[in-house]
Amino acid sequence: MRIRLKIAERRLVRPRKAAKLKVVAVRIDPGIERRLRLLAETSGRKPSFFLQQLIEGGIGALEEAWLPPDRLAQVRAGEVPEPAAFRTAPDLFDEPEFER
Repeated sequence: MRIRLKIAERRLVRPRKAAKLKVVAVRIDPGIERRLRLLAETSGRKPSFFLQQLIEGGIGALEEAWLPPDRLAQVRAGEVPEPAAFRTAPDLFDEPEFER
């Protein structure tokens, strides 16, 4: 019984990997959401696992299609610039700019 207690104590002390991840909210089509839930229920995994897999597997193709060649070279070299540094349009959550 002591062995089980020690294992449980280690799990409580170990930091969770999910604590290091960022949360992103995305609106998706209801049909896609149902397919995602079915996949999750059938596999015993959470929908977020499959979303993470999709993002990790597809971000390279999106970068190739949407980033200018110089930015793509930076990303591939491991130099990912801050997104705000090259944003061309205001974001929904940007602070409004007032004239002074």
